[in-house]
Amino acid sequence: MEAKEAEAELQGQADIWKYMLGFADSMAVKCAVELRIADIINMNGGPMTLSQIIAGIPDAHSPDISYLTRIMRLLVRRKIFTTQSHHHPSEGGDTLYGLTHSSRWLLHDSKMTLAPMLLMEDHPLLMAPWHCFSQCVKEGGIAFKKAHGREVWDFGSVNPEFNKLFNDGMACTANIVVNTIVSEYKDGFGSVGSLVDVGGGTGSVLAEIVKSYPHIKGINFDLPHVVATAPIYDGITHIGGDMFEAVPNADAVFMKVAKKGLNSSGRKYWKKEAFLATISSKFQLYHPLLRHTQSDMVMM
Repeated sequence: MEAKEAEAELQGQADIWKYMLGFADSMAVKCAVELRIADIINMNGGPMTLSQIIAGIPDAHSPDISYLTRIMRLLVRRKIFTTQSHHHPSEGGDTLYGLTHSSRWLLHDSKMTLAPMLLMEDHPLLMAPWHCFSQCVKEGGIAFKKAHGREVWDFGSVNPEFNKLFNDGMACTANIVVNTIVSEYKDGFGSVGSLVDVGGGTGSVLAEIVKSYPHIKGINFDLPHVVATAPIYDGITHIGGDMFEAVPNADAVFMKVAKKGLNSSGRKYWKKEAFLATISSKFQLYHPLLRHTQSDMVMM
């Protein structure tokens, strides 16, 4: 029993070390995205040596290849990149680094990418609320507001850099969802003449739907500071406003549901559910596929 107890205690210590340093994985992946390592390898058309990769990094005026070596070693261990060698290491063969299914989701120039979301989630502005959890337990409230003095939507309205970061992150995940919807739910849009995307961000999701079904009149509806940065899309009108006050009329509503999981009162979440039940009597797009692709996002 003493041996088993000692082994369990040692395993407990190892687990704490793992959680203590768990952030290192996220930071290493973020580093790879910022340096566009996956893009460099992809543009090369095949695996590359570290010297070749570092030569392709933009604005790397005095690069440290030993630093990159340590980062890539971790990312290979996490199966973000692969390694191979043409020669046996004892013969001095250079290691070649290649892409995996995971690193292909880090490509900036791919339509199906998670790079903007990763940069958003690991940005210091969105990491700061995580340090306010104990304060929220003691006092209640929203972690983001405790970290920055205002809620995320208000913060974005006065901070253009964060507004773009947040919109880009939301758009990339929404594009993944809409790709599935457009390709699988082919008969769902035929009878819809007009469609309003509530909380549609900069309109990229609605643009894909209207592109596939050009008979639809698209209305992209979001907060004024969000639609102010939206590009022009054929067949789409951008309208700014507050969904809790009123939304534009349309034949159908398209919406991703966001749950504010740490809001102690839950008021906005339940109000949004009631809002959906009230205005969605003509909602022709509700389908099991949409239930599987809805995003339950906890906004700290």
